Amino acid sequence: MRTRELPGRGERVADWFDGRLGVHTLGRKYLRKVFPDHWSFLLGEICLYSFVVLILTGVYLTLFFHPSMNEVTYHGSYVPLNGVRMSEAYASTLDISFDVRGGLLMRQVHHWAALVFVAGMLTHMMRHFFTGSFRRPREVNWVFGWSLLLLALFEGLFGYSLPDDLLSGTGMRFVNGALLSVPVVGTYLSMFLFGGEYPGHDIVARFYSLHILVIPGIMAALVVAHLILVVYHKHTQFAGPGRTERNVVGTPFMPVYLAKAGGFFFLVFGALALMAAVASINPVWSYGPYRADQVSTGAQPDWYLGFAEGLVRIMPGWEITLWGHTLVLGVLIPIVVFPLLLVLIGVYPFVEARVTGDKGEHHLLDRPRNRPVRTGIGAAWISLYLVLLAGGGNDIVATRLHLSINTVTWVIRIAVLVVPVAVFVITRRICLGLQLQHRERALHGRETGVIKRLPHGEYVEVHEPLSQAELHTLTAHQRPGELVRHEPRGNPR
Repeated sequence: MRTRELPGRGERVADWFDGRLGVHTLGRKYLRKVFPDHWSFLLGEICLYSFVVLILTGVYLTLFFHPSMNEVTYHGSYVPLNGVRMSEAYASTLDISFDVRGGLLMRQVHHWAALVFVAGMLTHMMRHFFTGSFRRPREVNWVFGWSLLLLALFEGLFGYSLPDDLLSGTGMRFVNGALLSVPVVGTYLSMFLFGGEYPGHDIVARFYSLHILVIPGIMAALVVAHLILVVYHKHTQFAGPGRTERNVVGTPFMPVYLAKAGGFFFLVFGALALMAAVASINPVWSYGPYRADQVSTGAQPDWYLGFAEGLVRIMPGWEITLWGHTLVLGVLIPIVVFPLLLVLIGVYPFVEARVTGDKGEHHLLDRPRNRPVRTGIGAAWISLYLVLLAGGGNDIVATRLHLSINTVTWVIRIAVLVVPVAVFVITRRICLGLQLQHRERALHGRETGVIKRLPHGEYVEVHEPLSQAELHTLTAHQRPGELVRHEPRGNPR
């Protein structure tokens, strides 16, 4: 008679947790969840892994950074600044860069990860926008992602303002000017943020709290909610053989997708470390400590906020006086337009659903060419962003190209009005042309380059029929109402 073998310690621990947390049931349900495979899906993973790197390096940097505006005299390893009076924040940044083992590498990994994080999120959102994955039931998840992008912009601003160097101080001067342009409450906002008259004494400490506690906490919560909704709604996929609105074709999360994701994390981490090791970024010792009577030459914000500065630089210096109060429209209008450009992207899913009357659920992605109006709007928004980004560096453009800065500014002012419209029209026509090309391929097949003579003497090119998989890819898409009037009969939509 065989005796029952007693469970091992690991099995007993697993049973203990399963009895109290239900981990076995949850694991059996979700660890085998299927995820589709496409290179563009890696953009979201780049965002996630960059965020993890930001958290890890940020924790290391907080151990050595002193968020204080108290003045000290620097005596450290960087000889050119010895004996110079500066804030504790700037002095501790120099110590991290030159005296803390691995400090400079960590600073640069942190900064590069921030740039890649924002770039990844913007590209990730554009992929969702052009493929229509924001449609029902994923509108809320789109808003979560949009909120993450918006928070990341301000998180980056707070982060590169902490060292209190001349470059970041110039950026704070810009922020102070924007606050002062707000009617009625502008001076109160400035006094509250800076802890007194500019530059104040509390700005670094307040930005430090926002940078390491408040905003990262909100972002971490949004990331978790974002991933939960991705799992709950199931992942979108491109149309193809065997793929419908009711299934997902791909690989299971465990072990295939998890192994690939783990390897990709180390690739992202390694790429960020390599960039930080070979490419210097934000060398604060070159700028020197901030002084209110100085401005660094060629001061430029990080790329993701350059378009906000471009709005201010290209605006005429308009001012009006009402009831004894001066409104600086040259600054007030840009700080109103800046959030409107972002809000336009945030609310677009709801606008499109209302205008087109599309109330159905969508789990298959669109090919951008099949949605010419949406694709045109997205391309126009990107073109406007790039034009304003060039406006944020109009002095650099003028210097490098040996042009008048007034000429560059006027060209950008005109481009802001003309380029987005032109890009929309051209992009839409390209999409319609690609649709026509695909319809011809679906009807007549692929051109082979083989010329054949018919019995009555006519020469024709032999066309090879497409495979069923290719035909499915070209024709498997719905055609809801567009955002503009329908084309005359015979023109493809």
